[in-house]
Amino acid sequence: MKKLLVIEDNDGVRENLAEILELSGYEVITASNGKEGVSLAKSDQPDLILCDVSMPELDGFGVLKILNRESDTFDIPFIFLTARVEPGDFRKGMGLGADDYITKPFDDTELLEAVETRLKKNERLRAVIKDSGKDKVQQLFSESRALETLKQVSDQSELRNFQAKECIYEEGRTPRYLFFIEEGRVKLSKVNEIGKELITHVYSKDEFFGYNPLLRDVPYEESANALEESKIRLIPKEHFRELLLGNREFTAHFIKILATEASITEQQLIDLAYSSVRKKTANALLSLVEGDLANAPVTIVATRDDLASVAGTAKETLIRTLSDFKSEGLIAIQGSRITLLDIESLTHLPQ
Repeated sequence: MKKLLVIEDNDGVRENLAEILELSGYEVITASNGKEGVSLAKSDQPDLILCDVSMPELDGFGVLKILNRESDTFDIPFIFLTARVEPGDFRKGMGLGADDYITKPFDDTELLEAVETRLKKNERLRAVIKDSGKDKVQQLFSESRALETLKQVSDQSELRNFQAKECIYEEGRTPRYLFFIEEGRVKLSKVNEIGKELITHVYSKDEFFGYNPLLRDVPYEESANALEESKIRLIPKEHFRELLLGNREFTAHFIKILATEASITEQQLIDLAYSSVRKKTANALLSLVEGDLANAPVTIVATRDDLASVAGTAKETLIRTLSDFKSEGLIAIQGSRITLLDIESLTHLPQ
């Protein structure tokens, strides 16, 4: 049975909607305001959301904007319910990613058809984009309707070895490949006018990188270098675009990747702007951990320069903070090898 979330501040409208949907065979949960609706969407993971636009405190646009930032909720079909008919409101809602827009008062048949249509369109995609924990390349290839094409892409893609610090591509160059890391780690970084490097992303095993310039058809805006010895598969951009245009499952997977990365980037910007040096340093250490953070102790390998670039702080400041962490028993240091002894405390350091 499909689960639907109705977010509506009008008691009569909310109860009427719930009754219609329940009689049609759906499980219905309801929220009387936007904040409650966001909470239920995160905790109950409904198959579709019906949301009023005009609500106090947090309106429907705000609800959709928040849910679009979360990797667990951005792909839930979202239908606006509103008495407004202004073109500006319609464009705003659809621009935020709404799937449909139903004006009140609405016909029961119109409502049920819209719900059924959106559920059918999303049913297949939800099964694919849910991370199953399998190898991501194999997952994409085995679940594709264009299996032969994807096999050819796999066979034809070059596997290249990169040594630590070796350049994979430089800022300003024309993109030619989508990159997939089979082993190792890669940093993306920018250098400002005075030569200071800022690491913007760190990618690890089983992750893609280099896709933003391909999607936007622009030169690289960052440089990519191997943080350690790495094996990277180079998928030609023509094959990548063929997959995006001809394979819905592949496209859905990359939509999830982009949404997740946008959320991570936003949090990084907030941390750089408002967090203390201790919090920035802890976040930099944690960002370099591969796998489950619960499995402490964990050892990472990183130069002080790279850690300072990830944290967005001066190298000398970073070294002093690492020394403090060591004296507090949070980490152990042996050259470029740093062992995180107390991940719980590092994770919950105050801002």
